[in-house]
Amino acid sequence: MNRFHVASADPIGVAVIGAGYWGPNLVRNFQTSVEFRQHWLCDLDIERAEQVLGDHSTVRVTDDLAEVLADEAVQAVAVATPAATHLDVAMAALRAGKHVLVEKPLAASSEQGRELVAEAERRGLSLMCDHTYCYTPAVLRIRDLLHGGELGDLQYLDSVRINLGLVQRDIDVMWDLAPHDLSILDFVLPPGVAPVAVAAHGADRIGTGRACLAYLTVRLNTGALAHLHVNWLSPVKVRKMIIGGSKRTLLWDDLNPGQRLSIFDRGVDLASTEELGDEQRREVLVSYRSGDMVAPALTEREALRTMVEEYARSIRTGTPALTDGRSGLRVLATLEAASRSLADDGRLVEIGEWATR
Repeated sequence: MNRFHVASADPIGVAVIGAGYWGPNLVRNFQTSVEFRQHWLCDLDIERAEQVLGDHSTVRVTDDLAEVLADEAVQAVAVATPAATHLDVAMAALRAGKHVLVEKPLAASSEQGRELVAEAERRGLSLMCDHTYCYTPAVLRIRDLLHGGELGDLQYLDSVRINLGLVQRDIDVMWDLAPHDLSILDFVLPPGVAPVAVAAHGADRIGTGRACLAYLTVRLNTGALAHLHVNWLSPVKVRKMIIGGSKRTLLWDDLNPGQRLSIFDRGVDLASTEELGDEQRREVLVSYRSGDMVAPALTEREALRTMVEEYARSIRTGTPALTDGRSGLRVLATLEAASRSLADDGRLVEIGEWATR
């Protein structure tokens, strides 16, 4: 439990740092949350910050981070600045005694991420990573299904995240798109199940100097595999994930609002030798199961709203958020191992004991 949790029912004072691409989304959700009262929006571009807030906002604007962190009314901050600045901004906030929410990725490297996690734990403060996809109704249901055993033991996970995307100037397609699915993988895995190694293959078919399509194969400690396909070059947009369990198989189609989840009672059953007769005992009996398909109803709700509520819960109770700093570390560790594998022609690279669950 953190030492600076907010037990009172009063709104938590919050400041958003960064008014660029993601900052306005955080501002909107903090301002509509009964759990928070936003006091500041901090950005180097004052005019941009003022445009985000509009003409009638009571939120103050500044380009001075120190001014925000010196305000005792601010108990928490949300960092939505470029990844290269996450360490400096988040560390300054932690040292000022503020709870910290950081836009993904947690930091520019796992080494920097470890510094943030260690500082937050030393000071007893909440450190949360904004892995937004984890808070969608579909992924929350997938987590419940896997943790509750309804799908059985995880056998495989296949994910496709492809589109005709913007080629980034400073990162490859893995660092742009794979963090979404790696954070989902980390989020839904049952306790005791963890990635241990990764192999990555990629290609730069248009001469950008970095991989524009990639395939990651993540090996889990149970022997199960997770396979991720990310691609900037596809003319069609696909956001799908198939999770195969020993009992049921689940399909998540994020672009199908009418039926995002489908659960199939279909698969392969293997009889144990105890169930076989003497003459069959040396053989393995495989049977195929073909049952019903169920499409669970999901309540549509903005993921960021749920994420903001989880941030408040963590601060008020003093317990780690579902996507805490350590989950952000595990995603960074897997990405760094994948980058080493990609540079070494797909060699299987261990992720590291410190990053396991």
